[in-house]
Amino acid sequence: MIKSKIAHPPVVQQEEWLAARKILLEHEKEFTKHRDRVNAERRRLPMVKVEKDYTFEGPNGSVKLVDLFDGQLQLIIYHFMFDPAWDKGCMGCTGYVNALGDLSMLGDRNTSFALISRAPLPKLEAYKQLNGWNIPWYSSSGSDFNYDFHVTLDANIAPVEYNYRDKAEMERMQVPNPTQGEEHGLSVFFRIDNNVFHTYSTYARGTESLTDAYTLLDVTPYGRQEDFEDSPAGWPQRPTYG
Repeated sequence: MIKSKIAHPPVVQQEEWLAARKILLEHEKEFTKHRDRVNAERRRLPMVKVEKDYTFEGPNGSVKLVDLFDGQLQLIIYHFMFDPAWDKGCMGCTGYVNALGDLSMLGDRNTSFALISRAPLPKLEAYKQLNGWNIPWYSSSGSDFNYDFHVTLDANIAPVEYNYRDKAEMERMQVPNPTQGEEHGLSVFFRIDNNVFHTYSTYARGTESLTDAYTLLDVTPYGRQEDFEDSPAGWPQRPTYG
């Protein structure tokens, strides 16, 4: 018997560990299959045309939302919390970007990724350089973008909503998120010619695991775009519509 003041899992013999591990393996497989079903349901969400002509400031001047696709069909935007009055970006959002892995696969699969914040471009560029990032980052200052996608909450400009709850619901549920100021989230867009469509947004803890190319592709209409002749049932494949 091991005696220790350090909290730890129970110590057992190999046979007992293996039996418990096999039970957990079945639960893990159930979770993976359920995740594949949810991903398939997400890929088939309807989409809404973006009617507003949003303008952003980038390193090469003013750009439109369609320009952020960089010629791709899908666009993933991380709503990075950076209030115009702040000198530095949100620590949680900073941690998220630091956790991002190699996203080159996105470009190979018709998908672009960018950050958008309300702070002016010089602050974004300075913070980007400070952290050694090379991800495209645009300022939405002067546009309704952050308010329309519910990551800047100001009842004087738009009805307060976050994570698909209005202000009254958030106050009633005593959620930890404030009902005023900056919030974080992630939104996905799809392009048909020069027409842009909003397909998906997630907020709060919904973003915390979206830090690698595969999980980011999972939240897009085209998914992982993998075709295998003998793929097992439930494997993410190229979606069909209609």
